[in-house]
Amino acid sequence: MSLPAHRADPAGLVSRTDPLDEMPELIARLPATGGVAWIREGEGFIGWGEAARVRVGTGRGRFQRAAAAMADLLGGADIDDAVGGWGTGPLAFGSFAFDPDSPASALVIPAVIIGISGGRAWVTRTGRGAADVETHADGGTIAKAGAEPGALDEGSFTRAVEAARDAIRNGRLDKVVLSLQVLATSASPFDQRRVLARLAGEYPECYTFAFDSFVGASPELLVRREGRALRSQPLAGSSRRGADPEEDAGLGAALLASTKDRWEHDLAVVTVVEALHPLCRTLRIDPEPSLLRLANVQHLATEVVGELSGDPVPDALSIAGAVHPTAAVCGTPSRKALALIRELEGPNRGRYAGPVGWVDARGDGEWAIALRCAELSGTTARLFAGCGIVAQSDPGAELEEARLKLRPVRSALGITPP
Repeated sequence: MSLPAHRADPAGLVSRTDPLDEMPELIARLPATGGVAWIREGEGFIGWGEAARVRVGTGRGRFQRAAAAMADLLGGADIDDAVGGWGTGPLAFGSFAFDPDSPASALVIPAVIIGISGGRAWVTRTGRGAADVETHADGGTIAKAGAEPGALDEGSFTRAVEAARDAIRNGRLDKVVLSLQVLATSASPFDQRRVLARLAGEYPECYTFAFDSFVGASPELLVRREGRALRSQPLAGSSRRGADPEEDAGLGAALLASTKDRWEHDLAVVTVVEALHPLCRTLRIDPEPSLLRLANVQHLATEVVGELSGDPVPDALSIAGAVHPTAAVCGTPSRKALALIRELEGPNRGRYAGPVGWVDARGDGEWAIALRCAELSGTTARLFAGCGIVAQSDPGAELEEARLKLRPVRSALGITPP
């Protein structure tokens, strides 16, 4: 069903959505550099140009400020949507730093978006006359996105795991998630389109994304809002895939039976449910985790679905901010886990493990956790992977798990593991 034209502030953004007769190859339509992408199982969006940008700043109120700024921009837009439905009309894409004190968060309304969903394709063009607009969501520090210098390499990662495990065994906290970071260089600049095409082709079940040269393929849905319908799928607990079906089934069964992995997973689910419960009139949680099997790894996964309450219903970005950070990427209790991450890692995560996704003028949208990802800068790439540390963790096993999680991005970048 087509949406009626929405006439609003004549000084605001102007957006028009028209159907396309053919199904485009999304990634192939991206420019050589820059642009945004959000693709899963062959559907999604790509975009380029900027009709508006919101630099979010820092602090725990950054999601609320960003959502308010986007609501003003999109709510005041002159929208003519001749297609209507999921993902049509102007969209705001964004990526948020993991740490609220890290100034790496931003949102962009692309000037051009090409989308595919439900067997339909369309193009949305958004602008503001001859001039674009940049907005600061007041509060905190404003800075361009990007990884900060320094990293937890393999040696320092192993030592950090030992320190975190000791802190957990001493009762300081229950779980913390630490990130392994790898710096890689290439003789020529990394080709973002090639990286995205490889990730989308090899990991179609994941959310393949690009935003401000931050690329990845995340398996973990933080929140999806469509009207009052809400969905989340926390992941925690991982194992490699087997060389044959018999070994694969055995590894999956061992993962489901693992006391250590089930404990880690349950902590992640609890944080998501506790965050969503005040926002929902109904909430259903799978009684037992299932296996999410990807090309190189399998995860424990739990489906959480609900019906949002309130009038108006909170938008997808605000919900993502309410849920982040989950125990799947931070730990629990979250404040103590964040303090230990800062102590052991420093301010080096940037946008790794933060929310990445989109929201539309209705407040619908999808946000994933930025995992299996890399920051690209010319001939340099910074790769990230994380592991949940609990009292039973073995530093060597955690390092092997982190290496396993790095493989998708290494392969997409054409980097041979050491």
